[in-house]
Amino acid sequence: MRVEELPVPEQVKRLLLEEGIEELYPPQEDAIKAGALDGRNLVLASPTASGKTLVAELCAAKHVLELGGKVVYLTPLRALASEKYRDFSKYASLTKPNGQRISVAVSTGDYDSEDPWLQRYDIIVLTNEKCDSLLRHRVPWVEDVTLVVADEVHLINDATRGPTLEVVLARLRQINPKAQILALSATIRNAEEIAEWLDAGCVTTAWRPVPLREGVYYRGRVEFGDGESAQIEERVKDPVMNLVDYGLRQGGQVLVFCETRRAAVDAAKRAAAIAREHLDESGRKLAAVAQEILARGERTRVSELLAQLVQNGVAFHHAGLSSSHRRLVEDAFRSGWIKVVAATPTLAAGVNLPARLVVVSSYVRYEPGYGRYPITVLEYKQMAGRAGRPRYDPVGEALLVAKRSDELEFLLESYVLAAPERIWSKLGAENVLRSHVLATIASGYADSLKGVLEFFGKTLYAMQYSAEGMRRAIQQVVEFLAREDLVQPDVDKLYPTPFGKRVSELYIDPISAVVIRDALERGAKLVTEVSFLHLICHTPDLSPPLYPRRKELKNLIPFLEDHRYELFFEVPEEWEDPVGYERFLAEIKGAMVLESWINEVSEDALIERFGIEPGDLFRLVEMADWLLSAVYELAKLFRKHQYLPKVLELRDRVRSGIKPELLPLVRIEGVGRVRARSLYNAGYKTIEDLRRADVDDLTKVPFIGPTLAKRLKEAVEKGLEAPRAVFSHLAEEELPQEEGVQAKLTEFS
Repeated sequence: MRVEELPVPEQVKRLLLEEGIEELYPPQEDAIKAGALDGRNLVLASPTASGKTLVAELCAAKHVLELGGKVVYLTPLRALASEKYRDFSKYASLTKPNGQRISVAVSTGDYDSEDPWLQRYDIIVLTNEKCDSLLRHRVPWVEDVTLVVADEVHLINDATRGPTLEVVLARLRQINPKAQILALSATIRNAEEIAEWLDAGCVTTAWRPVPLREGVYYRGRVEFGDGESAQIEERVKDPVMNLVDYGLRQGGQVLVFCETRRAAVDAAKRAAAIAREHLDESGRKLAAVAQEILARGERTRVSELLAQLVQNGVAFHHAGLSSSHRRLVEDAFRSGWIKVVAATPTLAAGVNLPARLVVVSSYVRYEPGYGRYPITVLEYKQMAGRAGRPRYDPVGEALLVAKRSDELEFLLESYVLAAPERIWSKLGAENVLRSHVLATIASGYADSLKGVLEFFGKTLYAMQYSAEGMRRAIQQVVEFLAREDLVQPDVDKLYPTPFGKRVSELYIDPISAVVIRDALERGAKLVTEVSFLHLICHTPDLSPPLYPRRKELKNLIPFLEDHRYELFFEVPEEWEDPVGYERFLAEIKGAMVLESWINEVSEDALIERFGIEPGDLFRLVEMADWLLSAVYELAKLFRKHQYLPKVLELRDRVRSGIKPELLPLVRIEGVGRVRARSLYNAGYKTIEDLRRADVDDLTKVPFIGPTLAKRLKEAVEKGLEAPRAVFSHLAEEELPQEEGVQAKLTEFS
């Protein structure tokens, strides 16, 4: 089917033709024929890079331009939300019948907010959790949504992220049953069952724009799933590096998936010498990328190593990197400058990053707190699906690495030739249901046990499992909520208490709320910042815990003893409850990391002292900010006003990683913890000091160049500082793109 034949507005066709899209891929054509542009619900299950996003774009454009509708696009990850926002932004040049342009927005954070500004936009990209939060706040514009696109819908099978997506889809259908649902997925075994749940048609295909060959490598030979085999010259002894060399000599790029972060870093180091031989004119560009890596955020041993490897055309990619460093690596890889990326499996479920060759160096995955376990076939297929760059590669290859001859047959049968697992709902666990049952009652979607059961009876879980099992689980949850005064039973009705309603809006686990409430009621002998830092680390929401390494105990246990009387909780006895004691030490480590952070210990020192990398630190800080906000709101609710000033100041300090005296300075655009300390030490301790300062004198302060000095003066003279610190260390990290920072601060305010 050619673009000219599509039943969409002419301006959409012109835009696609300008993008070089003249003809649809077979899966796209199948989706159109199945009624995607006619408003029919549809599950489209096809491999990576087969064009699913374009189907969503066509449907979205048709809904906005012809039906006057509003579109919600759901993604499981923030990075993916940013990518989809960029995809849809090209439609902002199109004009609606009322003469206005299509507007596109993305929102992924601040769960205790209705984000009323979203009302103005036509296409809204949200993470599943953000959408769930908006539904809990009963934002009115949701009733205007005419199209819901659920990306990566196979992640319903994920125990962590799946239940939220499942509930969000059920809730959106409850609110607006006439809205079209378009569910996008990798190829899954029971796509028809997902389609039945959504009252949808189903298009499944294995078609790819670049053919994929999957196989297993063992001692210089590849056995492919189609029965063919090939010999690969063993130029180096390391099998993974031999494949890297093979992939680069084919003129392509290579993705290496590794079991752990350390393995990914080691693989990148080993690949550097090989990749260096294949560098071309991109060498100068890589030097610029390396400099940009060093300029983003604080300079650490992680950023220095990454920058060094990037100059050789290699990078590592894992959750320990800051988000800005991950984006730089991804963009340089897409541009073809970086030749090899060694990554943990999380990359496979994230942004689109195709390569000529994908090497799965281990079929085992390691998760802190869970240990080592074999990956699923679906996870492997997600990794393998990254092989083959459209318009660049004639074929993509995905190769597992066998260490023994018997492992060769196992990997062929268990992964290469195996079908992905069925998708099963993970909604039935009581710890998962707690939050969603409370939200159903607190937000007024049901006012009785019967109403709650009716809603959850429309989930995938209810379709796949027995209704009686779900009834028992929900009854137990309701009993817990009533016992803890989160809901109030009255005859056959269920009413949310003020406590329950606020907990649902704060988007925290009801058990976290109970822990916080009881701690505030109980108090501590001496309430300090450590009291609250440990309190949030004691909640189930701050998980997984940071279990200490053996060498950390010599500092951790004295810290615990020094602060024992500041804690809201009794310390478990090591010999009576070894598991509880170990968990408690992990909580103390979390509090110790945060306490070091707010006392301006450098990121590099935190890496050395605690083994916590920049990406981990950012997530810990973000979670701490969210939970301290909940502590503040619950303290206010229960009239524990004596805690409010301390929690409010602590939250600001956690956001920026500073001592109290720097709070006024980090409220200025472009000033984070490093520059604020530099200004303070140079004698510029207040906003008034900066107003009186001369631009030339400011330029002499370390880390303050001429451009920033002028902007600082403009900001303080115009009163542009934010009302409180708004993750100022992030503004500093993103300084090369800081033109948009003030707009973000203004919108936040």
